Amino acid sequence: MVAHCAGMVDLVALSVWVGALIAHYGLNPQQAGGLPTLFLGGAVLASVCIAPRIQRLRGKWVAAAGFGLSALAFVLAARTTAYSQLALLHGLAGVATGAALSVTHGTIARSGNPHRLFAVVGIALGVFAVVFLGGAPQLIAARGGAALFQAFAAIMAVAAVVSLLAFPSLPAASPQRAAPAAPLPRVVWFGVIGISCMTLVQAMNFSFLESAGLARGFERGAINAVLVVLGIVNLFPAALAALLQKRLAAKRVLLAGPVVQFVMAALIMLSPAFGPYAVGGALLAAVLVFTHTFAFGLLAALDTSGRTLTGTPAMLMVGSAVGPFVGGTLVNSFGHPSLAIASACLAAVAVACFSRLPAKE
Repeated sequence: MVAHCAGMVDLVALSVWVGALIAHYGLNPQQAGGLPTLFLGGAVLASVCIAPRIQRLRGKWVAAAGFGLSALAFVLAARTTAYSQLALLHGLAGVATGAALSVTHGTIARSGNPHRLFAVVGIALGVFAVVFLGGAPQLIAARGGAALFQAFAAIMAVAAVVSLLAFPSLPAASPQRAAPAAPLPRVVWFGVIGISCMTLVQAMNFSFLESAGLARGFERGAINAVLVVLGIVNLFPAALAALLQKRLAAKRVLLAGPVVQFVMAALIMLSPAFGPYAVGGALLAAVLVFTHTFAFGLLAALDTSGRTLTGTPAMLMVGSAVGPFVGGTLVNSFGHPSLAIASACLAAVAVACFSRLPAKE
């Protein structure tokens, strides 16, 4: 649970992350979005490299070392304001975090009930979101932008220690370890592309949730309250997905998820009133968490080797990686409403991909 929360910090922190870079480091939206993009791009690279080798790696040591190196990179990031140095450290932290998260998700994927276990760690992520979003904005306002990187360093350090002491291992005789690697089912790739589209929508819109509200004249305190509510809401989607595992068809959830996500993005980026903006902001991440929990269970059933879901960081972060930069470029060029148009196009692609998946796990 701790490893999942630390590795998925972008899902919780992206809006605060980009907002702090703009407010405290004087970066424009494109520059600010570029730094998390480097972090997430590094995570994608690590995940792609580790996924084919998951059955030969010892997760405990990879997770502990990865989170430890990430903590060190963020400590150094807190001590500089030079963009080139911040860029390098973000990339290094992303590679280290991505490696740790890959072995975490690979272990979950080869458990007895991947859907339920992924839901459990999703609940933990919701608790983490409440704590982080309840305290980080105030901490950054009081101590400056460096406090963001200090918080990240502390999170990664805790994850490194916990991974070293308590990271689970599969039994030595696990059939998944013993079986030779078979080609991945081709249909799996449609699920990967669909989830990547949803994470791109999430990253584009969540990165500029704060700036979109400020651009419309909403009070910063009200926007921070939306972030806190978002954290509280995120306590529920993973638990709900676990309860509904046998009651909802995974494919139906996957087909509905991108459409609902687009509606939330449109409320954030197009609504002139605070109420709809707040609803969209509070529910945006929850839609992805709920949908991805069903996708995780379905893909685990399609690929029992665990290789696809070891690549979950790549699946999630390939969209998240380009999201802040693409979102910043669109906002710079066309304004915040352009993000809603881009989200509609990506939702259509995601639905088309999910429609190719089998109807049952």
